[in-house]
Amino acid sequence: MAVRKFKRLPKHVGIIPDGNRRWAVKQGLPKESGYSYGIEPGFTLYEICLELGIPEITFYGFTQDNTKRPPAQKEAFQKACVDAVKTLARRDASLLVIGNTASPQFPKELLPFTTRQTFGRGLIKVNFLVNYGWKWDLNHAITGNQSKKNFHDSIASVDISRIDLIVRWGNRRRLSGFLPVQSIYADFYVVDALWPDFKPEHFYQALSWYERQDITLGG
Repeated sequence: MAVRKFKRLPKHVGIIPDGNRRWAVKQGLPKESGYSYGIEPGFTLYEICLELGIPEITFYGFTQDNTKRPPAQKEAFQKACVDAVKTLARRDASLLVIGNTASPQFPKELLPFTTRQTFGRGLIKVNFLVNYGWKWDLNHAITGNQSKKNFHDSIASVDISRIDLIVRWGNRRRLSGFLPVQSIYADFYVVDALWPDFKPEHFYQALSWYERQDITLGG
């Protein structure tokens, strides 16, 4: 796979892999079938980031709100998250899973990954949001350790750094509660294609667009 050259790259990319259910319906499949087809695109994207030298990437697995969906869909996206994390644990990655572990909706197979673990050479940080909720995340700053020096140090996702670029597949133009603190200055790029139809060119176009943005961080 040929990798492009860029003058400026984001240090941390957030990925919202939307459109799995819509893709399945277009293929004449049950909605829950789409999630398994969304796993391989994530590995391809991981490889691209690894080759480019992007040091951190965060995938939106599923939210607490997503668990309101029918049982077959819920089981499918939970399994997809478990399969993705366990596969990346056999590659060069520093893995972290963030989400409400106190809930029965959190896959118990992922509990060992709720503290960051390094596999292989640990060349890239890969974060997964699993059973994640923005209210749950921010509530830690209210009910947790008040001795922390600032708000960011008190949130549940404190180990995830500020995001430079968020790329959302599926043509939806919303954050859907994606890491509100870390996303405060993130540039936001939307891909019209559904996530299972991922092509490397989608990501390259997002990076080319990001390269042209004026990054001031409010200054």
